[in-house]
Amino acid sequence: MSQTAAGARAMMRGAKTDIETSTIRAISLRLIPFLVLAYFLAYLDRVNLGFAALTMNEELKFTPTMFSWGAGIFFIGYFIFEVPSNIALEKFGASRWIARIMVSWGIISALMAMVSGPWSFYTLRFLLGVAEAGFFPGIILYLTYWYPAEYRARFLAAFAIAVPVSTVIGAPVSGLLLGLDGTLGLHGWQWLFIIEGIPSVVLGIVTWFYLTDKPSQATWLSAEQKAWLSAKLASEHEAKAQHRMTLGQALSSKKVLLLSVVYFGFVGALYGMQFWLPQIVKAFGFNNVQTGFVTAIPYLFGSVAMVLWARHSDRTRERVWHVGLPLLLTALALGACGYIQDPTLTMVAITVAAIGVFCTFALFWTLPTAWLSGTAAAGGIALINSIGNLAGFGGPYLIGWIKEATGSTATGLLVLAILPLVAGLLVLFGKHGTTTEFVAPAAARPVK
Repeated sequence: MSQTAAGARAMMRGAKTDIETSTIRAISLRLIPFLVLAYFLAYLDRVNLGFAALTMNEELKFTPTMFSWGAGIFFIGYFIFEVPSNIALEKFGASRWIARIMVSWGIISALMAMVSGPWSFYTLRFLLGVAEAGFFPGIILYLTYWYPAEYRARFLAAFAIAVPVSTVIGAPVSGLLLGLDGTLGLHGWQWLFIIEGIPSVVLGIVTWFYLTDKPSQATWLSAEQKAWLSAKLASEHEAKAQHRMTLGQALSSKKVLLLSVVYFGFVGALYGMQFWLPQIVKAFGFNNVQTGFVTAIPYLFGSVAMVLWARHSDRTRERVWHVGLPLLLTALALGACGYIQDPTLTMVAITVAAIGVFCTFALFWTLPTAWLSGTAAAGGIALINSIGNLAGFGGPYLIGWIKEATGSTATGLLVLAILPLVAGLLVLFGKHGTTTEFVAPAAARPVK
């Protein structure tokens, strides 16, 4: 019996062949650690503002509303340039475009140390959003070039784990960097932006030479591995062909717009917590360093839950409930924060909310990638991400506005809970089809 025939029989039985195992292992060792590090730096540069605010707001006389505007205006620039950036990645290649993104955002993030008032604050945050636009959806698209559907959730989770890990590691580090206050005449929050911005520039330069744009260009895969991966992905593209869309159809698709609304609800909860949690924790009476360590706790639990939940989804080959239920859990936990007065119970509720948020994060992108491909995928994924990320403006601003009006962030979290509640219901009852995601590879189909 030939290797091809044996491989086909093994695939039909659901067993993994040696070539499949070796190919996925080679891809994962080459790409995932590097992409996790890149996203770790990107996300840290995006949200380290929450820690800078512990001293920056007082020194620059920023009100809660001013801070909310600065935190949120990032996403306006992000929204405007998201779709063009992702299409450019498809055209110019991941290595060049992602390198450009990383170098530009690292420079602008470090320049945040020059903020001297509200308008310089708003301007640099807007430009940071412009610079980073396209990075996350570009990586989501890039991973579809390398991973078949049945592996996608776990490796999307492996990539996305950079988000909670950036807080698990970045929160204590940011708290310590604030302690550099007065060194060389700079404030602690200025050192925070400088020290956390420079690594993005360095890694961006490395990205230009390290990333491989397509599997066909991968000199680190054998000819047999390339052949297996090509056949596997080709069969998935064939299954999607009956639903193939043009770029224009994808950008106007009701399914894409519905998923954009779902993502809006998820992102509102994510960033509402992300930007305000350090200030919530410090209000319990902790110093800056202690605040960093306590803030990391919900994200540590979220990291573990994200990986386990993604593996469970891949194993059961179910997506919709795995996305919808964590959103409802997040809504319930955030709602509870509006009624809890005890600091310990508040942190428990926020930890549960973080678990729900990151379980959703691990799996949400399996919904659109189940039926979008090619340029339509590039545009559709970017549109979903750009519309959804507008909630990155709305969520933090909502909490800031309510805090300024009531003096309480707890009430803001209660109102914020509406967003993941609506998103969860739209997932569970929105008829999101994923039947084309899991298909037998062409080599595994019976030959007539």
